[in-house]
Amino acid sequence: MNQQLLSEIGRTQRLEILNTLKRTKGLSVNELVGKMKMSYMGIKQHCLTLERDGYLDTWRRPQKMGRPEMVYRLTRRTHDLFPCDSNDFTLELLKSIKEVYGPNGPEKMLFNVFERKTAALKAKVKGDTVVERAKWLAAQREKEGFMSQYVGEEKEGGPQILECHSPILNLLDQYPIIGRLEHDLVAGALGTEVRREETRTSGLYECAFYFSI
Repeated sequence: MNQQLLSEIGRTQRLEILNTLKRTKGLSVNELVGKMKMSYMGIKQHCLTLERDGYLDTWRRPQKMGRPEMVYRLTRRTHDLFPCDSNDFTLELLKSIKEVYGPNGPEKMLFNVFERKTAALKAKVKGDTVVERAKWLAAQREKEGFMSQYVGEEKEGGPQILECHSPILNLLDQYPIIGRLEHDLVAGALGTEVRREETRTSGLYECAFYFSI
């Protein structure tokens, strides 16, 4: 985690608010009160401070009846507070590979890395059914910092592995092919067809891998 950002945020309660918001598309103050052991005014004040410092922004969420509700969500600035596996050295290394081996060099290297990761996952994946394998894979990727969880049929869109963070987001920004390679990795581990959908709004990052049971 970025120690400078941690020192700026300062209080444990503010970190708890950020951690709670990370797994959502945004929450109102009342919704945060329902999830945390804090008063309405306490959470409101922390949210105002975090918004002032650039960690949160707000949007108006439409309601079925009445006026839209103000919701807090993370900004891109919070990304470095969460687990990160890639760094500037990795990007510099891929840049050097491009200079030495040509424009296709970095993508070939990434393809090789994901090919090996996929083979390793297929060799150790557990579960006789797609759902069992999906639960196992979500638990593995949760350990790797993807904030991953299995969501069943009750979720809109059907069963899926839902991820709220990417520890390699800076690589994904520079090399979009990683999205396709992640798709192939999940499909290979589950042994079924997969559809990958990525959502980014403000600081929200969400990636869902949909599959059929």
